[in-house]
Amino acid sequence: MSRWKELPAELHPHVRQLIVPLRKLKDRGELSTRQLAAKTGYSARSWQRYLNGRSLPPREAVEAMARIGGDDPTRLLVLHEIAAERWAEGRVVTTDAPEGDPVRDPESDPEVTAVTPHHAPTERQPYGRYLRAAVTVGAVALVLSVSAALVLAVRLADARTQLAQGRADMVAATPAVVSESMVPVIYTCRLEQRDGRWYAGLSRTTNTILANTHIGPEVAEAQCLLGRAGFSAGEIDGVFGPKTRLAVKGLQTRDGLVVDGVIGLGTWKALREAAPK
Repeated sequence: MSRWKELPAELHPHVRQLIVPLRKLKDRGELSTRQLAAKTGYSARSWQRYLNGRSLPPREAVEAMARIGGDDPTRLLVLHEIAAERWAEGRVVTTDAPEGDPVRDPESDPEVTAVTPHHAPTERQPYGRYLRAAVTVGAVALVLSVSAALVLAVRLADARTQLAQGRADMVAATPAVVSESMVPVIYTCRLEQRDGRWYAGLSRTTNTILANTHIGPEVAEAQCLLGRAGFSAGEIDGVFGPKTRLAVKGLQTRDGLVVDGVIGLGTWKALREAAPK
């Protein structure tokens, strides 16, 4: 891992929040600045300035670094937007000026050196101090608002993705319902007991929620177990109809469960473990 030197003390914290992850990506990939230059198209000297806080990396350089490091560029690009605002309102660093003292950069290649930039003195204005303060406060408020909006947008996108995935999983786990095009099917019960639980050879579920109009092998499994427990649901057709609902209520009444005619966790447990009547 590279032995990084301290970032400039005057560097804004939001700019640091961008540079530190870039340094970590470089360390994780065990890349030199020359290798970064070959992979990204930005020179080794440029990467030296970017990673030492002497120059703000372009958006494309940040995206290229994320791609090389196998990281999602979204978060880094949000940090770059925030850092760019801070950089624009903070000090300006001249990185291409010829004057300056060459120093060794311990985290880059031994033969690559950086130029320590000189800062142009700020011209003092005897008047307008309060105006500058007001402009600075306004700029800070604007940047904070933009930063909050960007962070909120990223979180909202993540929440939407999770919600869409949850809905897809819910749809995949929900049993089908009765339709006019349904072809009648008669299932065969093959009752057997394993580890103290009864199975009919049609489904091994213990948590699928079944209710009126649901169809499929899970319903047929429940119908077989209802018959074994002494509550006939009629034909084993895999259709959750009035007879099946009545049989479920009978089992729930007998076993002291909530009598709602819906097969849930408690009713499945009763079906799997009930003694025959």
